[in-house]
Amino acid sequence: MKIVIQRVKKAQVIVKDKKVSSINHGLLLLVGFQKNDKPDFNSIINKILKLRIFNDDKSKMNKSIIEVKGEILVISQFTLISDIQKGNRPSFKNACDYEKAHILYNQFIKLLNNYEINVEKGRFGAHMNLDFINDGPVTIIMDDRNE
Repeated sequence: MKIVIQRVKKAQVIVKDKKVSSINHGLLLLVGFQKNDKPDFNSIINKILKLRIFNDDKSKMNKSIIEVKGEILVISQFTLISDIQKGNRPSFKNACDYEKAHILYNQFIKLLNNYEINVEKGRFGAHMNLDFINDGPVTIIMDDRNE
């Protein structure tokens, strides 16, 4: 499982020229699942919610998403699992199949919703346009490989 965590001022998802979800100040999570993934979602979510990547009153990254009462937008992005070792066309042979990835995506969001934080999501499998303002910019890559 790979997650790109971006601190954003705002973010929205547009599908077929219609806004399907949006957040204000918080985190945009781009999530990709690999074949044979058995992610420990509780550990992953705990890490994300406790990441101190929001500024305190001294402009030091010292606060978590919970402390700043931020929001989370989760987007499924299988292209995170691309392999570009051979040739110029990315291979997605290591990406999780559609059905399993959809199940894992929904499980991840369901568990995130157990916390006192607003969680929005994209539309799984759809062609989405993301419109966001990266705050900082702050971008963290979380790679949870079960190797």
